[in-house]
Amino acid sequence: MKRLTFLLVLGQALAAQAADLTPGEQIERGRYLVSISGCADCHTPLTMGPNGPVPDSARGLSGHPQNLDMPPAPVLPAGPWLVVSSATNTAWSGPWGVSFTANLTPDPDTGLGTWREQDFVATLRTGRRLGVARPLLPPMPAAYGQMTDADLKAMFAYLQSLPAISNRAPAPLPPAAP
Repeated sequence: MKRLTFLLVLGQALAAQAADLTPGEQIERGRYLVSISGCADCHTPLTMGPNGPVPDSARGLSGHPQNLDMPPAPVLPAGPWLVVSSATNTAWSGPWGVSFTANLTPDPDTGLGTWREQDFVATLRTGRRLGVARPLLPPMPAAYGQMTDADLKAMFAYLQSLPAISNRAPAPLPPAAP
């Protein structure tokens, strides 16, 4: 019980501290959170470099490349392997179908440019697009829903500060028929 009380008090203190941030400090906090949360690990396409795959810095956080048409996902044999990923690390196939990472840049047509802060918070809090639409699909971690509103708002502020990249990621595909 003492640990839970401590965590609640700590969470309240951190939220109060985050509420006192200037806009620049909020963006910097968001940059930090996006970085340590690994958002770019899936939302920035990988490209092949001389020593193997590397993040494509020109397409940072822009999601699955719109010009990369994926072939049908391979059918895996029965066993412990359930998921396959594209070489770009932006398309994932599993029992849920095929998911493609979204464009997190503030592009108004293909990214988060028309989203409001509350849309972003509701999406990550509920695990549903805009808080009410289709579920977010794997590999999107549900742990983001446990972050404070202040942290989610800081992440959104940072994402809105990025250069907009026009890149329309494909819609998810349903699972293949048995």
